[in-house]
Amino acid sequence: MIFNRAGYFLFLSILLAFCQASPAMACAACYGRSDSPLASGMNWGILTLMACIVTVLVSIGGFFIYIIRRETSRAANETNSPDLSEAQI
Repeated sequence: MIFNRAGYFLFLSILLAFCQASPAMACAACYGRSDSPLASGMNWGILTLMACIVTVLVSIGGFFIYIIRRETSRAANETNSPDLSEAQI
């Protein structure tokens, strides 16, 4: 008996979800009003997410550039500095 009530509730919920009006399911860009505030907000959201992704990628690239430059300067300092262990002998 409980399963029947749960099944009935699930069926009714699915039926109500499919019986909604079609304009309620479409966003402003899909429905045809590209000048609405919803479309403007969607565009700003896309730009914000792109800015976050670009910031993270530039930060990762900058970190690797920093590591490469530090390693090359360390290698250059090792080749230019005299070996102190041989000089003391």
